[in-house]
Amino acid sequence: MKIHNRKKYLSFLKFKRDFQNFGLEKARSYELILHWLNNRLSRNQFLVLSGILVGCTAGLAGVLLKTLVHNIHHFITTKVHFEYQILFYIIFPFLGIVLTTLIVLTIFKGQDRKGIGAILYEVAQNSSIVSSVKMYSQIVQSAVTVGLGGSAGLESPIAVTGAAIGSNYAQTYRLSYKERTLLLAAGATAGIASAFNAPIAGIMFAFEILLTGVVFTDFIPLVVAAVCGSLLSRILLQEDVLFRFYTREAFNYKNVPYYLILGIVTGLYARYFVVISQKVEHFIKELKLSRLRKAMFGGAVLSLLCVLFPPLFGEGYETVKAFTNGDTHRIIENSFFRYFEIKNFTIIIFLVLVLLLKAFATSFTIFSGGNGGNFAPSLFAGGTVGYLFAIICQQIGFTEVPVTNLVLVGMAGAMSGVMYAPLTAIFLIAESSFGYDLFIPLMIVSIISYLIAKWFSPISPELKSLADQGKIFTNKHDKNILFSLKTDEFIDRYSQTVHENAPITELFDRVKNGDKNIFAITDEKKKLRGILTLDDIRPYLFTNDEVSVTIAQIMKAPPAVIHPEDQPLNILQTFDDTGVWNLPVVDNNNQFIGFISKSSILMSYRQLLKEYSS
Repeated sequence: MKIHNRKKYLSFLKFKRDFQNFGLEKARSYELILHWLNNRLSRNQFLVLSGILVGCTAGLAGVLLKTLVHNIHHFITTKVHFEYQILFYIIFPFLGIVLTTLIVLTIFKGQDRKGIGAILYEVAQNSSIVSSVKMYSQIVQSAVTVGLGGSAGLESPIAVTGAAIGSNYAQTYRLSYKERTLLLAAGATAGIASAFNAPIAGIMFAFEILLTGVVFTDFIPLVVAAVCGSLLSRILLQEDVLFRFYTREAFNYKNVPYYLILGIVTGLYARYFVVISQKVEHFIKELKLSRLRKAMFGGAVLSLLCVLFPPLFGEGYETVKAFTNGDTHRIIENSFFRYFEIKNFTIIIFLVLVLLLKAFATSFTIFSGGNGGNFAPSLFAGGTVGYLFAIICQQIGFTEVPVTNLVLVGMAGAMSGVMYAPLTAIFLIAESSFGYDLFIPLMIVSIISYLIAKWFSPISPELKSLADQGKIFTNKHDKNILFSLKTDEFIDRYSQTVHENAPITELFDRVKNGDKNIFAITDEKKKLRGILTLDDIRPYLFTNDEVSVTIAQIMKAPPAVIHPEDQPLNILQTFDDTGVWNLPVVDNNNQFIGFISKSSILMSYRQLLKEYSS
């Protein structure tokens, strides 16, 4: 017995010594165990284990946020009499945006970068390193915003939270950039899977949006994380919290014309939604108000919209469920339209107004200071478009209109056009409705809507600005690698300079004693006046006669100049246009900084290409 205990003790001492050598004396006990496993397991084995841990943690975060917001909504919309609900619709949406802004300003020091674009930026520009603050900041902010009635969705904040969890896990265990990116995507995948109890949709989300332009061969951690997130959602979330639709009709090929038209309608509505979103964003940015005053203004607009049209309050999933259950009258009865005689014509007008104003409600929620995303708003709007289209068809005289199916595929169509994610939309609705036999209409509507959106803008308008600046990856893999290079790293700041009035013998000495073959000619303020190459100097360098020319006489203007903020892709294009291999770098005042060579950029590009391909 004593011998056995001694062996265990010696084993523990060896275990502890390994970690002391690794510099982890202050690590938590579970971190020590995981570090030890990281050293003992193969790469694939540890990544699978990591996918499980990240998936469970991100899934729990998603479950926590959904439960919190659902309980708040349930109290406001079902436990309170209508007259008091009006008061709540006035107070809570306003309070949600203002409180979120105050939290950002006071607790998070004004750092409110949010949305999927923020994660894509970290992947492309920050080696997939996400601030640890985002592991909880998005939960707090979105819970306040959406919980109190903000007309936005929780899925984007959940995805950001999951991505931050995956990234910080990878940083803790010193994983490489590729592994860090994979676990970042795994965290976001688990978050989406938990929000919808739809693991395949979570994986598609990672493929279509997060991992755009990133090459991977190992997706097992993504699958494992999605399963963990979905299982936690199924186990912990109550049935009424889950994004589930049980009532639908069987697919009939005779209804294909309905789906073709609905695809066009949802595509056009998706374009309307993103255009309004851009205009509202620009309008709020141009307001000469402080951030808190902008929040108060946006909150007031949102409160007014929620009072007039209660379906705009919160995510709106309960409204879509009411459509599929044929319970539309209950929605109208909670609004001022209850004072009118409720007929089909009244319902049509009400839904048209809700659709038109949903884009404004969501945009004011997000851009005036709230936190949320377009996931839920696009699904809500798509379901409303589908139901509106169905009842219009019925009013025209068509019989056997598949109302529930049009609601479901309409959700996929609008989401596809707004998020530029048709596969995510297709699998999300298929999984949420157990409607795998609806794949054909889902594909018809989603692809038509997506193609219409791409026709107007090849890149999602939400991400276009970042893509144009080269700050996020796109489907063009070669450009992604170039955009990941930093111009500052290629500038030779030890380039040799010569004053324009210096004697030419000084230039000759620089050539004889130095190792440079290009020189910058500057004035007394270090401003670039011209350049000289070894070929320009050689005719005068080896003559036996006394050289009478001056530097100013033989120097030449550079074919182009580079600025530090120029992107490597544009710099390479400049090299191709000029046909040279070295160009000077100057600042905005034309002060010389150094030279940059085409070969240095190409060598770094080849090295990165090799790493990405391995």
